[in-house]
Amino acid sequence: MNNHAAGSYHTGEYRNLFLENGVSEEAIRQRLEDTWNELFYGAADVRIYHPMDDDKGYIVDTGNTDVRTEGMSYGMMMAVQLDKKEEFDRLWKFAKEFMQHTEGRYKHYFAWHCKLDGTRLSQGPAPDGEEFFALALFFASNRWGDGAEPFNYSEQARIILRACVHKGEDGEEGDPMWDPETRLIKFIPETPFSDPSYHLPHFYDLFALWADEADRSFWKDAATRSRDYLHLACHPVTGLSPEYANYDGTLTEPQPHGDFRHFFSDAYRVAANIGLDYEWFRCDPWQVEQSNRIQAFFLDIDPADYRRYTIDGQPFDEPSLHPVGLLATLAMASLAADGPDAGHFVNLFWNTPLRTGERRYYDNCLYFFSLLALSGNYRIYK
Repeated sequence: MNNHAAGSYHTGEYRNLFLENGVSEEAIRQRLEDTWNELFYGAADVRIYHPMDDDKGYIVDTGNTDVRTEGMSYGMMMAVQLDKKEEFDRLWKFAKEFMQHTEGRYKHYFAWHCKLDGTRLSQGPAPDGEEFFALALFFASNRWGDGAEPFNYSEQARIILRACVHKGEDGEEGDPMWDPETRLIKFIPETPFSDPSYHLPHFYDLFALWADEADRSFWKDAATRSRDYLHLACHPVTGLSPEYANYDGTLTEPQPHGDFRHFFSDAYRVAANIGLDYEWFRCDPWQVEQSNRIQAFFLDIDPADYRRYTIDGQPFDEPSLHPVGLLATLAMASLAADGPDAGHFVNLFWNTPLRTGERRYYDNCLYFFSLLALSGNYRIYK
């Protein structure tokens, strides 16, 4: 396997697409440092992280003024990637203390959102939080070593993954987060359908190395099946995917809380996830074509005019709530894309600042992940 043909997992090398597109190493280093400082310690209309007490901290969803497992686990992944142990441990302590269930049908899962003081707003979990918590914890274990509970990171990750796979077995109450038959991640444990943006096969390949030994073949299979699933969930012409989809990739029925059959906020992450999977493992050539397709669809659309779309590409009157986040994920697709538009999106993203104001949380989380990935700093810690 030559270096060009193999992913970063095999080579230990990570592309720096900013450098490849003419940005200096010093400017890239400075942008990373500045972005971390702005999101974690910056002005009131930019920052999303807040310390709490002597040992905790949280990421706030500024549009909803709550704390979500999505943001908490994202913040932990950002922190471990940049070797920021204090912030990582504070976020984990908050999540562990206020959000993780210790009993009942959701034992070891996390309540998906709570108030800023830790009071739960909902008891149910959202599986994208659990999978990010687990990999961030494994990376923390591999970077910093395990400490005393709750900082015995690798065991904490295994507890989460054990519940995700085995919940409800042997008469235990509750439901697993992965459908036992298809081995595909569910939208929530109780639903018989998925969310394409939850599919992180590159995470599952690593879980297959570090989870409980008895579950490693499950995770290997889950990685393969998730990659195959994305072929079905992404439109063959536009590359767009819906927010929710059935296990066979078809569109779900409208749900009581809304119609999620369109390309909107959740779905933006699919392009980023595919790009990072290709960078890390480079095992699915379809990902190149898919990334080219979605970039071609958006090439002539100004980010200020991004909106909700049907999967076949018909625009709604409704504008995108998160145009900076969408641009960030389209740029991250350049890790896999080899078409003429890859450089365009990298440069467009580089020249776009962080979002400010009320709706900034989701955009800027995706912005930071894209900044990490495109600079070669979204890394596997073995």
